[in-house]
This record gives sequence, C-alpha cells and structure tokens, in this order.
Amino acid sequence: MGPASKRLRVIVTRAREQLEPLATRIEALGHEVVRCPLIELEPAGPERVEVEGYDWVVVTSGYGARELLRRARGSLPPVAAIGPGTAAALRDGGTEPALVARVSTQEGLVAELPSPPGRVLFAGAERARQLLVQELDADFVPLYRTRTLRPDPPPAGDLVVLASASAAKAFAALGLALPAVSIGPETTLAARAAGIDVIGEAEPHDLDGLVAAVRAVSL
Repeated sequence: MGPASKRLRVIVTRAREQLEPLATRIEALGHEVVRCPLIELEPAGPERVEVEGYDWVVVTSGYGARELLRRARGSLPPVAAIGPGTAAALRDGGTEPALVARVSTQEGLVAELPSPPGRVLFAGAERARQLLVQELDADFVPLYRTRTLRPDPPPAGDLVVLASASAAKAFAALGLALPAVSIGPETTLAARAAGIDVIGEAEPHDLDGLVAAVRAVSL
C-alpha cells in the first residue's frame, strides 16, 4: 500500500500482545501510530476443558480460540467461530472451523447454527454476553478475563481503532471526542452505545479489514 492521502495520528487500543501487527500495518499506510493498550487479557477458568460429548463448541475471539485449543480435552467437536479473525486463530492452531458466522455477532452465530444445535459449549471471556447461553441453552466455560487499563495522561490523536467491545467501553471512559474505526458489529454497537462516533467498520472483521477501514477513512 502506498502512503495515505491524509496523515493521521491513529490510536491503537488492542491488548499489548496483539497490538504490534496492527500498528505496523497502519504505519505502513503513512500514519503515525499511538500505541495505547486499553485492555489486557489473562487466562481464567479451568486448566482443562472437557469437550467430549458436545455437538458444537462456540468461540468468539482469537484469544479464546487459542485458549480453547490449548486446554481442550477429549475429541473436539465442530467449532463455530464468530468471525474471520477468530477463524484464523483456530486455523493457526490446526483446527478448521466448521462454521464462520457471516455477521460477526452472537446473534449471527445463533442464526447460522443448526436448529436444534444439540449440546453446545460456549467458551469465551469471563464476562461475555450470555446470549448464546440463553438462546441455545448452551453450557459456558470462561477461558480468559479482560482488564481495563486507564492511561495517564490520555492519548492524543485524530482517530481511534477499536478491536473489541471492551476496548470501546474503555475508550469511552476516557471522555475523548474522537472518531473511531471498529472491527465489527458488536464493537460498533458497544461504541455507539457509549457515545463514540464510529465512522468506519472493518470488512472482513479482522486485521485486514481494520487496515482497509483506516485507509478508507483517511482518503
């Protein structure tokens, strides 16, 4: 990609271990990147996740996908991923997702799983939305927790990139009136509910989509 038409200071808010691949690609567009993690992720829940006997396992983030593959015990059933980024993490771990939701929300997953789906295990964040549990009568196992970080002083920039609903809420708490690019529908909903002006959404809902969305809003 060549330099962007308009050079921006872009605030990247991903967790520290996930931040650099996105930051370097945005810099390659010609922008200045402000590295400002607003969340951190850490493992939580049981060290062993028994998956034997389930008809489906559902994962809703790349981090969750990696933790599932690390801890799964028994024969892994078909795995459903909320979107392309989560699917990529499964593939990196040697597992081909059986379903990747076309709309990257829990509602999108519910709509595409078989009806009835059988016995479902939802493996996700400690405080994840429980729509999958409610709609599918799924079991839930926490694999990680998300902690909010509050930088002091707050970052300065022209645009913020939000890759999760947790990051959107953490950014809103800073009270900065900056436009945002979001990774997908759930993050966009959370950001707008918190008063953030979302001017672009990744398509597809992954790293490539985020970079393309930043480029599009800077032209």
